Amino acid sequence: MNRKQKKWLARIIISAIMFVIVNLIPAEGVLKFCIYLIPYFSIGYDILRKAFLGIIHGQLLDENFLMAIATVGAYAIAATRTGDYNEAVAVMLFYQIGEFFQSYAVGKSRKNISQLMDIRPDYANIEACGKLEKVDPDEIPVDTVITVLPGEKIPIDGIIVEGSSSLDTVALTGESVPKSVVAGEEVVSGCINMTGLLKIRTTKEFGESTVSKILDMVENASSRKSRSEAFISKFARVYTPIVCASALILAVIPPLFRMFFLNLSPDFGEWIYRALTFLVISCPCALVISIPLGFFAGIGGASNAGILIKGSNFFEVLAKADTVVFDKTGTLTKGVFEVSEITAENCSDEELLEIAAYAESSSTHPIAKSLLTAYGAEIDRERVKNIREFGGSGVIAEVDGKKVVVGNSKLMAAENIGFSEIKSIGTVAYIAVDGEYYGCIIISDKEKSTSKKAITALKNAGISKTVMLTGDRKAVADSVAKFLGVDEVHSELLPDGKVEIVENLLKDRKGSLIFVGDGINDAPVLSRADAGIAMGAMGSDAAIESADVVLMDDDPMKVAKAVNISRKVMRIIYQNIVFAIGVKILCLILGAFGYANMWLAIFADVGVMVLAVLNAIRCLFVKKI
Repeated sequence: MNRKQKKWLARIIISAIMFVIVNLIPAEGVLKFCIYLIPYFSIGYDILRKAFLGIIHGQLLDENFLMAIATVGAYAIAATRTGDYNEAVAVMLFYQIGEFFQSYAVGKSRKNISQLMDIRPDYANIEACGKLEKVDPDEIPVDTVITVLPGEKIPIDGIIVEGSSSLDTVALTGESVPKSVVAGEEVVSGCINMTGLLKIRTTKEFGESTVSKILDMVENASSRKSRSEAFISKFARVYTPIVCASALILAVIPPLFRMFFLNLSPDFGEWIYRALTFLVISCPCALVISIPLGFFAGIGGASNAGILIKGSNFFEVLAKADTVVFDKTGTLTKGVFEVSEITAENCSDEELLEIAAYAESSSTHPIAKSLLTAYGAEIDRERVKNIREFGGSGVIAEVDGKKVVVGNSKLMAAENIGFSEIKSIGTVAYIAVDGEYYGCIIISDKEKSTSKKAITALKNAGISKTVMLTGDRKAVADSVAKFLGVDEVHSELLPDGKVEIVENLLKDRKGSLIFVGDGINDAPVLSRADAGIAMGAMGSDAAIESADVVLMDDDPMKVAKAVNISRKVMRIIYQNIVFAIGVKILCLILGAFGYANMWLAIFADVGVMVLAVLNAIRCLFVKKI
């Protein structure tokens, strides 16, 4: 609780005590009127001030105006008719209690997110003259070696060049088990170095690092409103003037009707009291507060589970999902390819691997990385020029002045190179030099340990169709799909082929379609799907930027978790909408016919708001889903 909230709570308690005391004082007439003003102004001066400023600035129709006019009116009626000022003071007191509770709930939600996102590093260590110097991470260029001591946060993404340690990744992935890292491994910013000293060569600038992107995603998430949230905003703008006009009609028309048509006493006081009660009941606080709070809490709860949802609108999309489409490599499989077989025809195996590694030296594709890993030696960049990468096919480059083609059968055919197609479970990279076939290298990938469970979890969550898309050969794709239990598989696809498949699936689906991918060639499909989910820890920057949801630990099980979290959040949102509107309508009808007094109005406004906020806070607690 912050200082402002503590002062607010103290004022509520003091005003409540004064309210009890004035009820014990035997007073009548003007004295009673005056002593009840003490707790009334003590608890409500800020509401009255805001209402007055709203009138001056022409912003009449808000909750402050409604509360001010209702309580002042109730006070006036008590002074002229009933002599009971309790209702006017109680309405203001309980309204302030509700507002305080809402402020506390929002603060708790924000604190949850700020603690989760307390991963922004304050400095980076640079070694200079044998001493460590603390530097602003924004000033660190790429390829700088930084030192991270035990207990410090990794400030910038990079590759470990010296040392080994265990990393606390809970703020990024929600995973409490430390991750062991050694020299040569990539590490991302935001993790906490737990045990050993690490020297890291930066691969990105601070603004492009994982920690900066995560913070930006969460900070901007609330700007992307859901249809439910947008509906509430529009609803409040239309609803407030309607209820004000209705209250005015209720105060004027029935008394005039009684006087002119029924020859009865107009009883203006009774009808004005009903109109004021109607105004208090009508405050849409429960909706206006609880709906955005529910989405905000949902974003915080999902972030705490290692799932970054970029806007509240995606909760609705994920909740309605019935089709989930996966990319294969790096999503359902580890994306860590290993060279399993080399078949050379016009050179040695070692020479064939060297040629392929040089041609693929600038590619970020997992197959290229596996070739470079298998080659093992340092690449002399002077030997390779004019590299062209063809998404889903391979690369063409000049190595030692010779044209080298490394790719699949489609690229070989496009280059009119004769070769013998290999039937093998694995990815085959064919190599040709100056138009002559030199052989092939077989690279194998393995399924992630949780991929099969993820497909089962999605089916248990009610997903009617799971689909796998890949540029890999049909034999490999069919084998993986059969093992995982995927309903439908499409293989040997180029990036535009993936988009075409997704376009066709979008026409047939009943609910929304989710695409899950990690590679740069997945970016167009991530953008085209109703909701795109990117694997954040190992995914490419383009995929993460294009996605609507980012999974921070690359675990496909988190896809089902994201769907289930979204469904819980939407259930809570709909519960609040139905409950708040239902109670309001019932109480408005009772108020209009004189069956509701100010005490019921207090429940209809403050009570419903408190219950709706309590319900919305449940969106924070989704980690165990």
